[in-house]
Amino acid sequence: MQSKVILYIAQSIDGYIAALDGSVDFLSCVEDDGEDYGYFEFYRSMDAVIMGANTYEQILSFGEFPYPDKPCYVFTNRTYKEHDQVVFVSEEPTKWIKNCTILSNQRLWLVGGASLIKTFQDAELIDEYIISIIPCMLGDGIPLFKTHGYPLNLKMKNVQDYPSGLVQLVYERITDSPSESDT
Repeated sequence: MQSKVILYIAQSIDGYIAALDGSVDFLSCVEDDGEDYGYFEFYRSMDAVIMGANTYEQILSFGEFPYPDKPCYVFTNRTYKEHDQVVFVSEEPTKWIKNCTILSNQRLWLVGGASLIKTFQDAELIDEYIISIIPCMLGDGIPLFKTHGYPLNLKMKNVQDYPSGLVQLVYERITDSPSESDT
């Protein structure tokens, strides 16, 4: 059985995951003491996290590394100082995920960013989309989905709304192969 890749991310109502400068300050409008929007349970269910270089750099700017108990894979061609909890991957994501035997039967959280999401989406590697819609409009920024030129069919699994105005949508990718959907 192949790994399951889950995109778990937040966006503004108008579809942006960050401002043009990469800032995610807009997320603070739904910060609420005691409400984690299902994050803790989701994080606990993940076996590893994967992300692109820009997302990794942004996470480092927040201070303490937020995923100390999970293997973390960063897709990049850049050179970084070694980090105990991070494996830097320069291989093409499709080849890597299919050849990385350590990830067999694993639940992988695709954290971001937009370019890596597009790569995974184009290769049909994202099995589930969990998208939290933040009740604000940025007007401009980094879009969650870049055009990929073909339709992608998804099946709604769940919708959860919260008093803060955040709405969380859960979709699963519809596959054409009966054997994939039966697993």
